[in-house]
Amino acid sequence: MNLKLLGIVGLLTLATIGSAQEQSPSNQYFQKEIPRKAEKEFQFLAFYINQGVLSNVYSRSEFMKGQVVGRLFGGNTTTTSDSLTSRYFEQRLLPFFIYQPKLFNGKAILRASFEIDWTWGDASYGVGGNTGSAISSDQVNLQTQNIELELLPAKGWYINLGLQRLYDTPYNPYRTVFDRMAQTGYRLAYWGTDGVGISVRRDWDYSRVKAGFYKLYENNTEQNDDVTLYELTGEKDITKKWKLGASVYYVADRSAGEGGVSILGQGLNSLLSGYNGTYKFAFGDVPYRADIAWVGTYWSRNPEHYLDRWMVSGFVNANIGKADTLTNKVASQTKWTRATDIFGIGANLRVSYRYGQTLNDAITADVVYTTGDADGLKDGKYSGVMTGNTWASPGGIFISSGSYILLPHGNVVNRFSPAICDLSNMGYGLTAATLNMSRGLIPHKLNAKIGGAFAMSNVQPSGGGYIMGTELNGNLSYNFGPFMSLELHGAYLMLGDFYDSNEKSHGSDINGEYTTRPTNPWTAFVVFKWLIF
Repeated sequence: MNLKLLGIVGLLTLATIGSAQEQSPSNQYFQKEIPRKAEKEFQFLAFYINQGVLSNVYSRSEFMKGQVVGRLFGGNTTTTSDSLTSRYFEQRLLPFFIYQPKLFNGKAILRASFEIDWTWGDASYGVGGNTGSAISSDQVNLQTQNIELELLPAKGWYINLGLQRLYDTPYNPYRTVFDRMAQTGYRLAYWGTDGVGISVRRDWDYSRVKAGFYKLYENNTEQNDDVTLYELTGEKDITKKWKLGASVYYVADRSAGEGGVSILGQGLNSLLSGYNGTYKFAFGDVPYRADIAWVGTYWSRNPEHYLDRWMVSGFVNANIGKADTLTNKVASQTKWTRATDIFGIGANLRVSYRYGQTLNDAITADVVYTTGDADGLKDGKYSGVMTGNTWASPGGIFISSGSYILLPHGNVVNRFSPAICDLSNMGYGLTAATLNMSRGLIPHKLNAKIGGAFAMSNVQPSGGGYIMGTELNGNLSYNFGPFMSLELHGAYLMLGDFYDSNEKSHGSDINGEYTTRPTNPWTAFVVFKWLIF
């Protein structure tokens, strides 16, 4: 009994001591409640870029005011010089505003993204995009990129409604890092822009499917004169490392070229072809209607380089379609005649080996091939490829090859003028290869890259050869912290005998104003980037 009594007293004593410690001011941990993290309804993200550029590329037209998109030496009046040097600073901010109200328990998200960019000192006290940094500024220059609503009706389902990203990849562009989208699917080479419509996605653990409807041009609402895009694409994880996808895209173009980019128009026979370096169908002023499909497959192995040292990706895509022209139109009868059939092939293979400990320690080879057309429409068939660049500027952006001048790159604000702006290469077709080696000199801090690119036309232009050029390039980048870097880039392109031609390529001079091969283009720039979130 005494032992039991002593035990009870001991337990009571320990409990009292414990209670006193909890109530003691000296034990601050138990004096405070841990605050619960607030659930944010509103988010702000932004991408900031500032760069200073030296280059021998410039636009001959003062009307362009440095706002240049399209093929070098094309209808955008860009050219090179052996005596003039362009020197300028550019700045861009891409703000994103995201609202996810608690009222709908996370199942409805409104996103709005805008674009504010300029060349330092360009204009003030005016209205217009891509300008507004001259002294006193006071420019109306806000450009709308996206205004879209994402609905999540059930697990794995995503419905995007409104003006949204139009990318040729099965991944959700609002929930996927950009590098993955630029290195998988069709790598934004066919469709890499913004479009208004509705897309529906269904994601499972090991597969994903996307369907989309987009109105590229509405034109007159009471007439059947629209350009409409339909999309169906899907991908499945075959193994832990391998993914395989397939897709169908279809454009119904009933616009006859009506609508489009400024005074250039859009479509198969528009002036936009000369700007973007696409194939211009020689229909003249005759109205046309076109049905064009892209049927393809794409694959990837270890696309992020995470699972082992090897990465492989690629695609094969076929253009299939037709275009008819109006030959007779009277009150009681409308007659259309087949102007051309369309069948072209595009293919890509990318292989990378990570030899070091970081993702920057890699050697990457990239090859792209597209068929060309040697005789125009004389045989009643166009055998080259087509991309979104036929309807938009730009509509497709193949910016992940590692090239800077020969093929497009992504460090741009107001100027986007590679030698090859479209996979069709003005209808001549293309065989291009890039080889890049990167190294983390100080892992995750200081990175370097050297690279080269080579391209040839698959059809020889009159008076010219097949070789388009050889490029050498490199960069050095320093990371201050997560997603903030300072980079130095440089590139030099040695033009080939393709540019000895003075042939008019479907409405556009191959060499612009030159009757002989132009001066080799070069560029060097320093750029500061910050992804803010």
